[in-house]
Formats: sequence, C-alpha cells, structure tokens
Amino acid sequence: MIHIRHADETPHEASEINVTPFIDVMLVLLVIFMVTAPLTTVNVPVDLPSSTEKPAPRPDNPVFLTIRADHSLALGEDSITPDTLPPALDTATHTNKDERIFLRADKTVDYATLMQIMDQLRAAGYLKVALVSQQGQAEEQATPLPPTQANQP
Repeated sequence: MIHIRHADETPHEASEINVTPFIDVMLVLLVIFMVTAPLTTVNVPVDLPSSTEKPAPRPDNPVFLTIRADHSLALGEDSITPDTLPPALDTATHTNKDERIFLRADKTVDYATLMQIMDQLRAAGYLKVALVSQQGQAEEQATPLPPTQANQP
C-alpha cells in the first residue's frame, strides 16, 4: 500500500540555533584569558645578548656618538660634554635633523645614562637613532651557561 504524505502530517522542527553552549564556551575562554594575560606581562630582569644579525650597510659619513665607561661623550673621534652635544651634532650633520645618529655605549653604562643621552638627542631634534651592538658574536658565547647546567642533556 502506498501512503501519500500530506504537508500537515510532518512534525515541526525548531529552526532556531541553540546558543547556550556557545555562550558557555565563550565565558570559559574569557576566564582563561583573564587569568593568563597578567602572567604574560611579568617584569623579569634580563641580560640581553649581542646581536648575531648581519650588519646593515654603512652610510658614507656616519655620525657616531659614543658613551664611554666613565660616562664621557665622544662625537666621532672628538670628546664633547653633554652641554655641547646639540651644537656639535649640528656641526657634524650640517643641521640635517633627518640624519641617523649611531649611538654606541660601553656595556658598563647604566640604562639611566643611556636614556639621558637619548633624551638630549630627542630634545635637539634628532629622532633617528640607531643603537650599535657588537656584531657577529654567537649567542652561546654571549651568554654562557653556568657549569651546573652546561653538562646536563
């Protein structure tokens, strides 16, 4: 026997999407991210290694500003004082404020002194500052492991 279905005999299905599981998953993810986000921004003291990247091409007449270990300054080969830094830079760059200043600092120079010099450069209008590091040194040589950790696999 053949049975013919009529449209009114089919059960009605709900065509709405149940969003409750989606909201539950999103709330769990929100809690996870709220807990883990502060852990990713912990301030940890760091001993930065030297760079192993290939050096960038050197300009024709680079302007090197050097901070020595005794915190004295040198522009090129000439010793200068912090007070004479802006006029000496103007002379060395021919008042071209867009010229890049290559800042070299002894590794014993503290961070505060380096930032003071960079503030003086910014105040003088020199915003393009490149920090010079020792090139070509392997990271293992720059940060050796302590003897207790060096022999462990």
